[in-house]
Amino acid sequence: MSVGGPAATSGDPADVLATVVRQEWGRLTALLLARFRRLDLVEDALADAVETATRRWTRDGLPDNPAAWLHTAARRRVLDRLRAEAMAHRKAPLLIVEAERVEGSPVLADPGDLVEDDLLRLVLMCTHPALDPAAASALTLRLVLGVSTADIARLFLVPEPTMAARITRAKRKIVTAGIPFAVPSADVLPERLDTVAQTAYLAFTAGYAPGSGPDVVRTGLAGEAIRLVRVVLALRPDAPVLVALLALMLLQHSRRDARVDDSGRIVLLPDQDRSRWHRDEVDEAVRLLRSPGLAGPVTLQAAGYAVQARIAVEHATARTAAETAWDRVVAHYDELVALTPTPSARLARAVAVAEASGPHEGLAALAGLDDLLAHSHRLPAVRAELLTRAGDRDGARAAYDLAIERCGNDAERALLLERRADLRPDRDGAGGRGGRVTPTA
Repeated sequence: MSVGGPAATSGDPADVLATVVRQEWGRLTALLLARFRRLDLVEDALADAVETATRRWTRDGLPDNPAAWLHTAARRRVLDRLRAEAMAHRKAPLLIVEAERVEGSPVLADPGDLVEDDLLRLVLMCTHPALDPAAASALTLRLVLGVSTADIARLFLVPEPTMAARITRAKRKIVTAGIPFAVPSADVLPERLDTVAQTAYLAFTAGYAPGSGPDVVRTGLAGEAIRLVRVVLALRPDAPVLVALLALMLLQHSRRDARVDDSGRIVLLPDQDRSRWHRDEVDEAVRLLRSPGLAGPVTLQAAGYAVQARIAVEHATARTAAETAWDRVVAHYDELVALTPTPSARLARAVAVAEASGPHEGLAALAGLDDLLAHSHRLPAVRAELLTRAGDRDGARAAYDLAIERCGNDAERALLLERRADLRPDRDGAGGRGGRVTPTA
């Protein structure tokens, strides 16, 4: 197996490196950790390999397989560190023999499902119950799925330095506590399912609505989150939290091809070509929501995912945007907010209220969210759209300015700039956009 497969050998080296790191970091970490069992050495070695690639690829050109190049460079760095430790502790014969045995093995060999198994081991190591669940999810996003610390901070609604410190503490605890790189026994696995599910949910969110960079959607990351849930679901096929989460992910992911136009611009939900939605994924999700395990009492987390999935079903089964049953969508959001009154759920409910009852009611539903979403661009973006519909252009401009200032995603910022430019004096109160306030595509 080649790590990541051959990548493009042309283009800007910095862009190629950023893409490889984002897409392959988890697999590289898992492969190296499977051989060396030292998280501290593996992560340092990968960081060194990336730093070296920054210089070498610019000078020498891109390698044929950038991911394999990083793997080889990091492996050699680990071996160098092991030799240095052997010398320092006067245990050179034993450690060097082991290092040379590992070095002599086929680096890219894949006996069976090595990568999938090792990625699962890495996820379960990061979600060990000895770690705080929030810290475990953040660590998994960073270490396994390559989500940037800044984007993780946005997902958790905390400043980036705070999140960096949490991730560092979690990594240190794995090393000091000797948490094993292994799949736990079947009787222990259930206690990690909620954390694994929350991690996959956050990873999917980071792919579905990236907080930074040029992408409207990162289908690879979203798809990897779905794959992770399927792998764990194969171990626990009756787990309601995984069944509900997979249904939710499939419904949202089914729209991926319709969310971007040919020029790379965002296409919001009301404007999407519904013939491009993946109906097989919609059908699978609907079947999952009928699973017997979701018919009875379930955990709060599973219930929250199921309600979100039923909201997505309302969109997926409406023949056109105009036929969306917004009264039912609002009712589902009322249920969701009662279960998990998160700021994001309340923001999405306000959008649904505006669609069902008008902009003034939607604006009223935004009350109390400013402090809770102090770093989010989506709150002022929604407020700007509602103020536009209500005829308050000055207020809309100010809200757009704040949203643009906070927005780290290039495609979303371009859409916000376009909509702000549409607020010309000759526009009527509807803002010329049909009142589309869907916060994401």
